[in-house]
Amino acid sequence: MILHRFSRQFPNPKLHSAIPNRFLSSSIQSSSSKLKEEYCFKPPDNLSKNPKPNDYETPKFSRKQKPLYKPPSTLDTTKILHSDLPFDFRFSYTESSPDVRPIGLREPKYSPFGPSRIDRVWTGVCAPVVDLTVKSVDDGNEGGANLEERRKKLRQDVLGKPLSDAERKILVDKCQRIRTKRQINLGRDGFTHNMLNDIHNNWKTCEAVRIRCLGVPTVDMKNVCNQLEDKTSGKIIYRHGGLLVLYRGRHYKPKERHVVPVMLWRPHEPIYPRLIKSTIDGLTIDETKEMRKRGLSVPALAKLVKNGYYGNLVPMVRDAFLTEEMVRIDCKGLGKSDYKKIGFKLRDLVPCILVTLKKEQIVVSKRENYTPPEPGEVVNDDNSFDYLVGGSSHFVEEDSNSSNDYQNFSSDDELLSPDSKLLAPPIG
Repeated sequence: MILHRFSRQFPNPKLHSAIPNRFLSSSIQSSSSKLKEEYCFKPPDNLSKNPKPNDYETPKFSRKQKPLYKPPSTLDTTKILHSDLPFDFRFSYTESSPDVRPIGLREPKYSPFGPSRIDRVWTGVCAPVVDLTVKSVDDGNEGGANLEERRKKLRQDVLGKPLSDAERKILVDKCQRIRTKRQINLGRDGFTHNMLNDIHNNWKTCEAVRIRCLGVPTVDMKNVCNQLEDKTSGKIIYRHGGLLVLYRGRHYKPKERHVVPVMLWRPHEPIYPRLIKSTIDGLTIDETKEMRKRGLSVPALAKLVKNGYYGNLVPMVRDAFLTEEMVRIDCKGLGKSDYKKIGFKLRDLVPCILVTLKKEQIVVSKRENYTPPEPGEVVNDDNSFDYLVGGSSHFVEEDSNSSNDYQNFSSDDELLSPDSKLLAPPIG
């Protein structure tokens, strides 16, 4: 009896735990078997002997880790681009000429398009469309002869039927500064290769794009207009000074345009022959020094402003040669490369002899057999582009600062631009 009381006060844990567990397991089995047999009852998983371990855990959503950044490498194999454009790729189409051949290169022939990105070979100056390493003579002649025909046919197919005066007026009106902010700026580098992509990207959503030209390329606006129409296969429908409107054509399709590879960096300019020689042809060293000294003391014809419009400079020099032997142009504030290019353009366009470029001055002299051009020839240079809309005075708005591009030291009547009267608004 004492032992029984003691066992009730201090029960055996093992015995106490074994008896209920055995009793519970037998009761569970008996109840589950009866329920399963009579009522087809299936016990839940928490009462089963081996519950699934993942049933009671909260689901974990694993995020995909971002791949580590891998810098671009030249060793990675990239797809070689092929372009069907029928002209040589150059950095600038207006400031470089295929007729002037360089005498050397400033760097190895690294392609500015990137290593093995296009199927054209970079020669240090351009990427020619015709392969220079031709296996046979016949293949090279056929490729070079068909370039001009392909270029003309491509442009005619895109342009289609010419625009009427009403259609041209609507397009020019849409390109006004008060209606759209779309504008492509053409600066000191001229019409560059990457500007082709900018023009085609604007043509995706609009039929015409406004282009503003400033700086050195505006000395020869005829060359700028020719290169724009030739390389883009478009049509200039309006021109007022350095402001152009370039039309894409009736049959232009943005999804079917040619591939234009992008230049990744600006290539170094090659080495060209000296622009000014030690002596002028036909003169001795002393006579050349005396001529240059006398040219720097001549009154300045005009003072050029940085990033201005110089379209009237060539007519001004031609008019000045009617009475003067030498002309000086003040270029203070301009970069050295800028007034060098201006002097080179004046030498070929006027034409004249380039005397000196010292002290930021351009001094040019009249040639012995110089014959001034007839008035009709000067006007025809601008009339070759039908930029007027039906002879009307419909203008695209231009900034007021662009009119004062140079200070004139001569009379306004002599140096009036040949197209200024045509572009003047009607009186009254």
